[in-house]
Amino acid sequence: MTELLSNYVGGRWQPGTGAGTPLFDPVLGTELVRVDATGLDLAGAFAFARDTGGAALRALTYRERAGLLAAIVKVLQANRDAYYEIATANSGTVKNDSAVDIDGAIFTIGQYAKWGDALGDARALRDGEPAKLGKEPVFLSQHVQVPTRGVALFINAFNFPSWGLWEKAAPALLSGVPVIVKPATATAWLTQRMVRDVVEAGVLPAGALSVVCGSSAGLLDQLKPFDVLSFTGSAETAATIRGHDAVARHSVRTNIEADSLNSAVLAPGAAPGSPAFDLLVKEVVREMTVKSGQKCTAIRRILVPEAAYDAAAEAIGARLAKTTVGNPRNESVRMGSLVSRAQLASVREGLQALEGAAQVLHDDRAAPLIDADPQVAACIGPVLLGTRTPDAAQAVHDVEVFGPVATLMPYRDLAHAEALAERGQGSLVASLYGEDAGELARLATALAASHGRVHVITPEVAQAQTGHGNVMPMSLHGGPGRAGGGAELGGLRALDFYHRRAAVQAGPAVLEALQP
Repeated sequence: MTELLSNYVGGRWQPGTGAGTPLFDPVLGTELVRVDATGLDLAGAFAFARDTGGAALRALTYRERAGLLAAIVKVLQANRDAYYEIATANSGTVKNDSAVDIDGAIFTIGQYAKWGDALGDARALRDGEPAKLGKEPVFLSQHVQVPTRGVALFINAFNFPSWGLWEKAAPALLSGVPVIVKPATATAWLTQRMVRDVVEAGVLPAGALSVVCGSSAGLLDQLKPFDVLSFTGSAETAATIRGHDAVARHSVRTNIEADSLNSAVLAPGAAPGSPAFDLLVKEVVREMTVKSGQKCTAIRRILVPEAAYDAAAEAIGARLAKTTVGNPRNESVRMGSLVSRAQLASVREGLQALEGAAQVLHDDRAAPLIDADPQVAACIGPVLLGTRTPDAAQAVHDVEVFGPVATLMPYRDLAHAEALAERGQGSLVASLYGEDAGELARLATALAASHGRVHVITPEVAQAQTGHGNVMPMSLHGGPGRAGGGAELGGLRALDFYHRRAAVQAGPAVLEALQP
């Protein structure tokens, strides 16, 4: 029997009491490890994190907590090669895709270490300047932010077992809030290994970081009013979470990232063959194939002027045809597998739904795999769909296929393009491609109401732009509506989620003596 990974709760490693759920190599089909959380004392685990971990973190200044993040970076860098091996085996990703998850996480932690160091030796944050409560400045109101006295529970998705943990844990730990992470079962190995390395290095106070691998049953029941919950996953599960008593009755602060039908929009003046047109084609193909399209921020809908529809279909298809699919251990492979056979079945089901509303423009589903058995591997080639009647094709605005799939559609004018992008009912990101700065700025402002991030690419920034789907710690990650209504990162704005804002009303002497 394969190794049963232990959970780290209550300040010690604890295996579950069940047989465990197996994790598989999605290319070879071999069993790797097992995870199980049966029999854990969850109430004790949460209490230990709140009381022991939280007290130890809050006793430190922001600068000292930033030092903890810097120490985590060193631990993760020292074990980086092992993480790549796990990602290849458990997620089926090629090296470049593993880097998005692993190196992206390390970079994000490092950024928060730098930003936290600049906050200095305070243990709370002033929020704005004092405001007079009367005619004379003798009684004033000063807003402050203090770390919430609870635990941060993360219920994460399968596609980013590294970055999904650390992009949330970095601002939480910097804020002085202990973390309990429940990674998605299918890819929990990498998360568990990273937590293990950090724990064994002894860089964090006891109770500051815990991991539960296996079922999430009972976790939400442990939440109390001052805890916070962050969830990444499906809108269906998000609805269940919102209805739980911890959220609905006890107002546990909740951040949710759910489904997102992100768009790429080619500006009207960007004709086929123009630099902006070529940039869109390149970015669409990259977003369809990086991590086999298993990114919340991937491009799902491609909006182009009516006159450019056929040229865009041909150019995107020609570039997709060069994508080699199969075993990520083979250096000639550019796109690995989906995370599991179950995910492969989900992608195929989603494609059936989309094919009822759109036609297939490019299809690599039958293309031969490299070093992989199609009866075993969770691999699928990229598929480009298209519809010339996007207003009537409701499914392309409703169904998110979490794989290497996107749909091309034409628009009549910018107002129509804006309306089509908004048909996603709230998305994480839209990217715009063109050369007219004023036109792009107007569209970016319009789409800002329905998107968490608007990524504008002109030929001048082609080499510097960070990518439609890359989530940078300096910018907001989240989106309104069906995208979940959440907000992560955005520099130090991420700390807001882990702090409580209060107004202190007092005289100048008291306000001057406030701890910040």
